[in-house]
Amino acid sequence: MTSITDAFWAFVLISILLLLGKYIRVYVRVFQALYLPSSILAGLVALLLGPEVLGRVVGLFGNGEGALASGIFPEPLLDVWSRIPGLLISVVFAALFIGKSIAPPREIWRDAGPMVVHGQIIAWGQYVVGLLLFLLVLGPVWGINPMSGALIEISFEGGHGTAAGLADTFRELGFEDGADLALGLATVGVVAGVLIGTVLVNWAVRKGHLKEPGKTDENEQEQLSEHDERELIEARKEGSDHLIDPLSIHLGYIGLAIGLGWLLHKGLMVIERYTWVAAGGPELMRHIPLFPLAMIGGVLVQIVLDRTGRTEKIDRQLVNRVSGTALDLLIVSALATLSLAAIGTHIGPFALLALAGIVWNILMFVLLAPRIFEKDWVPYGLANFGQCMGMTVIGLLLIRMTDPDNRTGAMHSFGYKQLLFEPVVGGGLFTAASLPLIAQFGPVPILILVTTIMAAWAIFGFLKFRR
Repeated sequence: MTSITDAFWAFVLISILLLLGKYIRVYVRVFQALYLPSSILAGLVALLLGPEVLGRVVGLFGNGEGALASGIFPEPLLDVWSRIPGLLISVVFAALFIGKSIAPPREIWRDAGPMVVHGQIIAWGQYVVGLLLFLLVLGPVWGINPMSGALIEISFEGGHGTAAGLADTFRELGFEDGADLALGLATVGVVAGVLIGTVLVNWAVRKGHLKEPGKTDENEQEQLSEHDERELIEARKEGSDHLIDPLSIHLGYIGLAIGLGWLLHKGLMVIERYTWVAAGGPELMRHIPLFPLAMIGGVLVQIVLDRTGRTEKIDRQLVNRVSGTALDLLIVSALATLSLAAIGTHIGPFALLALAGIVWNILMFVLLAPRIFEKDWVPYGLANFGQCMGMTVIGLLLIRMTDPDNRTGAMHSFGYKQLLFEPVVGGGLFTAASLPLIAQFGPVPILILVTTIMAAWAIFGFLKFRR
């Protein structure tokens, strides 16, 4: 049983690993070129020094015995790390909209409508591709769990944070290896997103769709690599001298958002129990994690702040630092406790899911983006491509490369898009609900559902925005 002392030293060691990851990224140029954040590098170092790599290597020579047979980390510390992602992901999502002035939906749609449509088609299509792959290949050949059909969207569109945050849901629903596969796919998506995104930029230049891409200097690379992957719109107004500075106040708002999300979760469970379950239906709400509802709680907190004129008193940069720290901690802890054995057991499905997700995302950029965006389709399309590969920061990077002077407005639209996108997919409510829905109703009904939604977005997009 872990103690508060174990938790303390677990956080101390993560902090040291983050510092080590920072120095590795600074001095190893290839990691800068791939825009890998320090948290991912720190997590990979912890994985190498833990039971999955160092422990197994030592075990090969010592029959599973010896001081390093389980790596350099004691079991209680690893136990703390395994629990961190499921808790801190609620902090990340609760802070998404706190301190951001939420514009009227009509204004958001005017500026970001085509980008929302393009992003929605990609996200729902990732479910379609994953579920079809399960029905045609993964299930018949390997007999893997049907929930594997949701892994592409959870990993690529949701990213490391979402993949780690859903670990408990995977475990409760009987697909424990799913969390490890999701984290592995998210890591593949980040690396492939940078490499393939750069190739697509050069392809667009050669084809005459884009002028010579802009270059990012070393300082800008540093800022991009350490950018909180979900921070896009600054709501802090320059020149305001009424900001509430103490960290404790901002933590209070985040805590309030999580509390509202918890109450909403409990309320939905009660309603479900006396309606859906009473009529003979299965329990679904108890399998949905807290973090998407904490995000809704954050939206409610921000609406109250807007209505009472207190948004200017919130330092969005400070909220972002809290969210970024929570995200760093959960990524390190999730990668440190990643089971390589689980990925090795399912290496065939893992490789096929990664390949299918990458191909789908490329096709949606090359074939769909020119038909959805009226002009400047390359920076707009690459923004969504970067995000759907696993990290919002890759979308930001590709916008900087294709539109360094922000001439097209892609950066602005990309920021507004999140307000109509993330509450549902990319880590939103449906992303969290997809696992219990597949577990309860099976892959075929959910495939019909997501195909219908994707087709509806596609039809609407072509009728409304087609060039």
